[in-house]
Amino acid sequence: MKTIGMLVAVEMDAVLGRYGRAAGIEKRGGFEVHRYEGGDYRLIIVNAGAGEIAAAAATELLIAVYGAELIVNFGVVGGLTEEMALARTVVVESVVHYDFDTTAWNGYETGRYPDYPSPFVPTTKALVDKAQELFPELQRVICASADKFVEGREAKSSLHERFGADICEMEAAAVVLTCSRAGVPCLVIKTVSDGITGGAEQFSQEVSRSAELCLAVADAVIRAL
Repeated sequence: MKTIGMLVAVEMDAVLGRYGRAAGIEKRGGFEVHRYEGGDYRLIIVNAGAGEIAAAAATELLIAVYGAELIVNFGVVGGLTEEMALARTVVVESVVHYDFDTTAWNGYETGRYPDYPSPFVPTTKALVDKAQELFPELQRVICASADKFVEGREAKSSLHERFGADICEMEAAAVVLTCSRAGVPCLVIKTVSDGITGGAEQFSQEVSRSAELCLAVADAVIRAL
């Protein structure tokens, strides 16, 4: 039976709405862990909370303790372009951790880790291809990720101009980097909850609906693997 790990930040209501009560719930490493049994896979979901540090720890927990053979991260994001409008669902093909900056030390560009050739760390291409095969309307995007809630057109446009990113959020860089280093495939599906002119107010209004839309896509991909 394949073990699939799912990292959830603030979208647990969507998980409970789709899957119901877990077969088992336990506390591990300071996180609440939910276990569901599928037909030919076991789904282990960690409710990590917001932010890169918690996301990295939770991803490592899924891999090292629960033996996850695949990590899925779904969730809501901010749109950085006019095209990334409210409720738009996308598949992430690479992430940039845009507040990681060692330029003064080694001259590397902002976002680049020393053991990677560029600031852009890819997700697993075969999984991106599968998601797009099932949902041809999914656009492949670059995700700008850091421990910052980005609000307003000026800040969002700046991120797009600096990195060519389409969306922004607070966990994907941790998930993708941790999976990359562990050699574990990862799939990142996101839905826009606040557009380029939006911020906290729009996020609060739309987070539940956007999370449900996003999980529906992620779940369909999981079932098709």
